[in-house]
Amino acid sequence: MKKNKFSKNWIIQQKRDIFYKQSKIQGYRSRSAFKLIEINKKFKFIKSKSHLLDLGAFPGGWSQVASKLITAGKILSVDIKEMNKLEKVTFMKGNIDDGNFCKKIHKYFDKKIDVVISDMAANTTGNKSLDSHRSGQLCINAMNLAKEILKKDGVFLSKTFMGSSFFEVQENAKKYFEKVALYKPLASKSESKELYIFCRGISIL
Repeated sequence: MKKNKFSKNWIIQQKRDIFYKQSKIQGYRSRSAFKLIEINKKFKFIKSKSHLLDLGAFPGGWSQVASKLITAGKILSVDIKEMNKLEKVTFMKGNIDDGNFCKKIHKYFDKKIDVVISDMAANTTGNKSLDSHRSGQLCINAMNLAKEILKKDGVFLSKTFMGSSFFEVQENAKKYFEKVALYKPLASKSESKELYIFCRGISIL
């Protein structure tokens, strides 16, 4: 009974959320689309000719935003969950922890790319410390792939969380990239510990 009450309250809260409502009105697959729209307005990193890799793409909100901005580049969306097709977007199902799958990503682009974005987060267990650590590790894994596939002036953007692994994420970013900034978009819920780390320019090759 308690679980049903919680689920009902969560649904009500979602329906009251302005970004949730706007995602339905504007046809985006997730409210997180507005996070990427806001971050891109601030940092202006997705261009019309960008070659972009979207990690943890399901259900496709970020890929939708990218497809509206990129007219002459390539977009590859990756997730362990199957994603419905999007115009101008290629989807690959797989895990970036798999070296062979990463080779397929490299082969698809066949050259260094402009942008890697990641909105990945670990499935929650109820243990906030563990969840934060696992999500931080996903960010680090995405960053490791990004530094291999990005151009010298490329951009890496990823979700991360304040918690046990946050400083490791930040230190790795400062080691691998020339510019590192943290940003919390308005579409992020105020009670959430999520942040987005924006990195530009590979500092090691």
